[in-house]
Amino acid sequence: MENVVLIVHLILALGLIAVVLLQRSEGGGLGMGGGGGGAMTGRAAATALGKLTWILAIAFICTSITLTIFAAENASGSSVIDRLGVTPPASEDSPTPAVPSSDELLPPAPGDNAPLVPTLD
Repeated sequence: MENVVLIVHLILALGLIAVVLLQRSEGGGLGMGGGGGGAMTGRAAATALGKLTWILAIAFICTSITLTIFAAENASGSSVIDRLGVTPPASEDSPTPAVPSSDELLPPAPGDNAPLVPTLD
């Protein structure tokens, strides 16, 4: 069902783009005027294209809301990590790293053959 709504949504988007581009520019939106003749000139054609634009726009918004509802239903109760199948590291089972004591952080005494870098045992 989701795929059907998605296909209808894409067809509506393409139809809406085509209808908007077919309309006569009344305000010179991109500086192109809007004169000239053509197959669809006159007020009746503009009204029909305007109504078709409104119908396609309302249908496009309805399919957008429907697709949002489908996406919300599919995502409820799960996260992206759950869908990937990645398990986070268990904090209770893994040992905590040992924090060196203050004696281990002091530099070795002169003449001592201890390593300069403290080691974690």
